[in-house]
Amino acid sequence: MENLIALLVAAPLLGAAVLLCGGKRLDRAGHWLGTLLAAASFVIGAVLFFDMLGRDTGERALHQHLFSWVPVESFRADIAFQLDQLSMTFVLLITGVGTLIHVYSIGYMEHDERRRRFFGYLNLFLSAMLLLVLADNYLLLYFGWEGVGLASYLLIGFWQHKPSAATAAKKAFLVNRVGDMGLSIAIMLMFTTFGTFAFGPVLAATGQASEGMLTAIGLMLLLAACGKSAQVPLQSWLGDAMEGPTPVSALIHAATMVTAGVYLITRSGAIFNAAPDAQLAVVVVGAVTLLFGAVVGCAKDDIKKALAGSTMSQIGYMILAAGLGPIGYAFAIMHLVTHGFFKAGLFLGAGSVMHGMNDEVDMRKYGGLRKYMPVTFVTFGLGYLAIIGFPGLSGFWSKDKIIEAAFAKGGTEGWILGAVTLLGAGITAYYMTRVMIMTFFGEKRWQPAPDAGAVPSAEPAAEDHAGRMPHPHESPKSMTIPMILLAFGSVFAGGLFSFNSAFVNWLEPVTAFEHGHPPISAGAVTASTVVVLLTGVGIAYAQYGRRPVPVVAPRGSLLTRAARRDLLQDDFNHVVLVRGGEHLTRSLVYMDHTLVDGVVNGTAASVGGLSGRLRKLQNGFARSYAVSMFGGTAVLIAATLLMRGV
Repeated sequence: MENLIALLVAAPLLGAAVLLCGGKRLDRAGHWLGTLLAAASFVIGAVLFFDMLGRDTGERALHQHLFSWVPVESFRADIAFQLDQLSMTFVLLITGVGTLIHVYSIGYMEHDERRRRFFGYLNLFLSAMLLLVLADNYLLLYFGWEGVGLASYLLIGFWQHKPSAATAAKKAFLVNRVGDMGLSIAIMLMFTTFGTFAFGPVLAATGQASEGMLTAIGLMLLLAACGKSAQVPLQSWLGDAMEGPTPVSALIHAATMVTAGVYLITRSGAIFNAAPDAQLAVVVVGAVTLLFGAVVGCAKDDIKKALAGSTMSQIGYMILAAGLGPIGYAFAIMHLVTHGFFKAGLFLGAGSVMHGMNDEVDMRKYGGLRKYMPVTFVTFGLGYLAIIGFPGLSGFWSKDKIIEAAFAKGGTEGWILGAVTLLGAGITAYYMTRVMIMTFFGEKRWQPAPDAGAVPSAEPAAEDHAGRMPHPHESPKSMTIPMILLAFGSVFAGGLFSFNSAFVNWLEPVTAFEHGHPPISAGAVTASTVVVLLTGVGIAYAQYGRRPVPVVAPRGSLLTRAARRDLLQDDFNHVVLVRGGEHLTRSLVYMDHTLVDGVVNGTAASVGGLSGRLRKLQNGFARSYAVSMFGGTAVLIAATLLMRGV
């Protein structure tokens, strides 16, 4: 069965190669080819999954060595795959949700002239993401890591005729490059410390390295995770990335790419377990981002940017749980999977609303859409209930476990983390209820379209919609069926994973697991979570459900205005990094010109001047040379007489 592992990566990679190189002759059927190969990868993953279930727990990991890329003495870079319980979880999530998003894109991108290329980029992304999670060593993981970054850049900037999309793609690429440097440095430190890149030998030899070195490696891995998973301080790119087509937001910025950092930390758990300072840094980053993203999501009127803030916050939950060590690794991955279902469903629901509203993204111009988009309303509503942690739905099971694990950290730190996770749950309930009410409830804040037969394009080209009013309507089945299937996952996945601790038992051979002992009972944690949840819902209903929503946003408080600007993160980056970098560059240029070049040029000028003066002595006249010889002889005679006199 291990021979099938490479096919998981090869199928979508073949699709990308054919679609991007095949030319316009594939325009009519290219989207079907891309979807078929994504589905083929999912089928192969399912076959491997059921085969894995039939094996004993200790024999479930599979390895496939393809070839040695660079074997040079002690340096050995292998192209090899490792399929264990952790990577299998990601394979099923990536290919399963990815296939549904491919199907959704068939309808959403129907009117786009470059649809074939879009599906080629989607296939390229799936292949790179699968390479990332299937690699058996950090160097090959780095190839997938960079491939994901490239595909993300291409997809975010797909509508490159929009300056905002091109700028967002460049911003995402540059910010991620900062994190990528962390991963490259970590890999170099691993090789100098352990003499290998492979997961097994590196993680098994952590006891032989100093704590300082492991801390350095862990912090560099955390920096990489912050870049890919949009965690503070490298989170600024995620909101702008919503300029890409909505299927991109669902696939990359909800279900898969932004979870790569969680995978990296969980896979490297042995390093963080042996480096408490690095592990603490992971917890702090997760806790700060959890609240940061939630506050930003509260103030956004753009439906996709509100969901982007939510994604940032929910990934913060996962990072925090991963930072708790063996008591949290399994719950971090469990929330990652459930989040993949309900957040992908929410993004696809947002795309469905945009599809029926002439690509309008301002929720203040929605209202009452539940009557016109019943399927979208129900599926989006189930995703909403799941993400706020409504009892019984997927988000409840996974988020509740993270809150329990946070309290189980113990001591003052445990109480602080528990309070942060509870506060985050309340804010999540608030901003998601706000999104739900502004979009589907209340009075409509739009006017009927004059042309009842007009079908809006998926591409948000403002000039194409000039003078057209929204004409709300339900999306085609190619878009609603994936939303329905994701809604099932939003409802049932968490309960299935929690039954008899099935998910924890599944991951335990890879991540290990320790039972935490929170200072309060699990029932008390659950009750507190529900109370906080209802409080958030109630506040949102009082503000947006009991009074008309103004079409023009009010000025708001100082915090609201700051949250609308992403808590001034771009302003901070511009002042500290952009302007600071400019001033630093100018200072270095000045020092280079005045000090370095001054010394070099001054020395050259001195040598040149001295040479010019000495050159005057060599004038070619014999009398001058005779006088010089006579003078030299006189000096020698005088020096000799003086020395004898002494």
